[in-house]
Amino acid sequence: MEPARSADFTPELPPQPISLDVLREKYLKDGEADAEALFDRVARALASVEVPAQRDAWTARFRAHLAAGAIGAGRIMSAAGTGIQATLINCFVQPVGDCIQGVDEDGLPGIYEALREAAETMRRGGGVGYDFSRIRPRGARVRGTASTASGPCSYINVFDQSCATVESAGARRGAQMAVLRIDHPDVLEFITAKRTPGRWNNFNVSVGVTDTFMQAVQDDAEWELVHRAEPSDEAKAAGATRRADGLWVYRRVRARELWDTIMRSAYDFAEPGILFLDPINRDNNLRAIERIEATNPCGEQPLPAYGCCCLGPIILPRFVRHPFGHGGEAGFDFAAFADAVAVQVRLLDNVLDVTHWPLPQQQAEAQAKRRIGVGFTGLGDALVMLGLRYDREEGRAMAARIAQTMRDAAYRASVALAQEKGPFPLFDADAYLAEGTFASRLPAELQAAIRAHGIRNSHLLSIAPTGTVSLAFADNASNGIEPAFSWTYTRRKREADGRHSTYEVQDHAWRLYRTLFGADAPLTPAFVSALEIAPADHVAMMEAVQPYVDSAISKTVNVPADCPYEAFRDLYLHAWRAGLKGLTTYRPNDIVGAVLSTTPSETATPAATATAASPTPSTPPVDPMRAVIEKRPRGALDAVAEKIEYWTAEGPKTLYLIVSFLPVTLADGSRRLRAIEFFMPVGQSGESQQWISASMRLLSLAARGGFLERALADMRKVVWDRGPVRLGQRRRDDGTLVPLWHDSEVAAIAYAIQQIIERQGRRLHPAADDVGDGDAPATATAEPNGPAAPNGHGHPLLAGRKCPECGARAVIRRDGCEYCTACGHVGACG
Repeated sequence: MEPARSADFTPELPPQPISLDVLREKYLKDGEADAEALFDRVARALASVEVPAQRDAWTARFRAHLAAGAIGAGRIMSAAGTGIQATLINCFVQPVGDCIQGVDEDGLPGIYEALREAAETMRRGGGVGYDFSRIRPRGARVRGTASTASGPCSYINVFDQSCATVESAGARRGAQMAVLRIDHPDVLEFITAKRTPGRWNNFNVSVGVTDTFMQAVQDDAEWELVHRAEPSDEAKAAGATRRADGLWVYRRVRARELWDTIMRSAYDFAEPGILFLDPINRDNNLRAIERIEATNPCGEQPLPAYGCCCLGPIILPRFVRHPFGHGGEAGFDFAAFADAVAVQVRLLDNVLDVTHWPLPQQQAEAQAKRRIGVGFTGLGDALVMLGLRYDREEGRAMAARIAQTMRDAAYRASVALAQEKGPFPLFDADAYLAEGTFASRLPAELQAAIRAHGIRNSHLLSIAPTGTVSLAFADNASNGIEPAFSWTYTRRKREADGRHSTYEVQDHAWRLYRTLFGADAPLTPAFVSALEIAPADHVAMMEAVQPYVDSAISKTVNVPADCPYEAFRDLYLHAWRAGLKGLTTYRPNDIVGAVLSTTPSETATPAATATAASPTPSTPPVDPMRAVIEKRPRGALDAVAEKIEYWTAEGPKTLYLIVSFLPVTLADGSRRLRAIEFFMPVGQSGESQQWISASMRLLSLAARGGFLERALADMRKVVWDRGPVRLGQRRRDDGTLVPLWHDSEVAAIAYAIQQIIERQGRRLHPAADDVGDGDAPATATAEPNGPAAPNGHGHPLLAGRKCPECGARAVIRRDGCEYCTACGHVGACG
């Protein structure tokens, strides 16, 4: 579909409030008032490595390029030109060897050296992927200490905790990917590890699958779990044997049963993902000199040890002419797009010379191969604007043509750059163009040019998630290769004067359509969102685009909750047969964290009340809020009886609690209320009654002992195997109220008690009560939010991992990024 010849009168939309908010919060630096100033900073920084005579010209060229919609990934836009020692690279792969310290026999860093290197990488802002397959399995012999190994899963626990610690020291969460090969003896433990609530919260996990294994699944054959580490005597006695190739067979399983375990876990828990290792390595332009076993955290970048990729998406809707047929026939400007791709290659190649490198090994690897990742974002919106459905053949054909144009333009530009600056140091034409590599499928004239002049970058293409980049710079266009997740949602923001305003966040294509045709115009058939698209059509889009991408594609295949298991499993088999490099799916279900459908309970009268009379304390101790109270004071105490409503996987629950307070006088003469007794009235039914009654008695002892805060804090950490509990609301920095989630009933009740105590303190000192801050009351009633009900963001609440902001187990992979369907929090994108 070529661009229309008549003038394009597409209106320029003013920025949405959310775009300005994200721009200010994530990307603008001191002294920068808008995106124009940011573009100046980034263009100047990235042109600084050009020869002095061309520096100003390339600064202007990059500046216009950024403004036109070909931008760097988040790390580039945030840190380039700031002078801080943060990496501009989004993603790395960290090797992990089979020893504790130093290096193993293959020269790879030992486990704790790898941990140190990964911590430094995350501290500088990079996400990290690992292959843990070299670590010897549980039960393997450790000669140096005459002991047995604990296995890779135990060490992944350590890496997970390290990531959480690094995260707490900075603003950006450290994203990680853990990979284990399908033939590792501990693969079953790895597959099922995240079924335990709270385990590996800072990791995505994927199984590295080979063609041999997939064929064994097809044949229902036996599969050997092997490692080169020698088993313990106990393992040998249990049947471990050594193969002719020197590897030890720890045990044998049916391939189909192992595959079914993976599929069941993905079906119920959304993890692990699958990496198809053989297609990854067959397609690799550098397969002659490197072996790839892992990817970055979002999966779009398969990388060797210490490998990295600097990423930069091009905003596709910017190249649609006459969108929706307004003023002429809708078309895509392929020529302008190809020109943008060419400049993007140079811009990203310069990043490799500008960035700060967390580790010297990463710098050496990057300089030797000069991997970059030109990509695109807004594909879903671009197709809508062209009148093409994402889930139809015509939409896939357009996507494939866009990807092919990007491929050819990128490789052509890299050849030209090699003529100017030289090819990447490890370039070898025969190996690079050997049959089966990605480069061997390029047009003949491009292959001839590569053979004659070399090429500047070993790899050039990667379709990554765009996360907040899309919000800040693309007017909330659909992310990466994904279709739009929803057309609108609402956002509540607290203004500087304390008032609150609510505004609508709109998808770019939807917003433009409404601007052109009015609020009442019926949407065209091309407006199809992610949850309306059949899973097979999500996979089909990947199948259409992957042949033109030398790295990989980050995409989540959304699967409806009622999708039959057999159909779900067939998605992965189809992906393997299609030559895809990996697959991640998400299906909402009752195991990951129940999708709640709640109805507020009717108001009831508590079975007990308390009087308002209270004794007056005599001379206060040094710290009357923490002094030990040997026994309960005589007489009646000030008390509060509150109804607590919360929601669990089993539905709504109601509880009545009584908290008694003792007025105390502080050294400065002010009065405070100290909680000293907790009570659950009799007559409440349910299996929770006994443990709640016992907990109230223990809290009463803690309160009189002066360590109530610590006891409540400990209760807040309790995890429940039945899933999260919703109680109360949290006020975000922008004033938006989002539901608050807790890991258990115990944790929720502790939170409710903390809120009761806080409110009593405010009632004693009304002037200190700022209703614009902190959490909303624990007893606040939230509207139902079942599978089809809004949660304040216009999206269905989907089950997933725990959100670091609101606590809901509702974090899913949306467009390759972590997205909370409960509160709208956007997390790491790799």
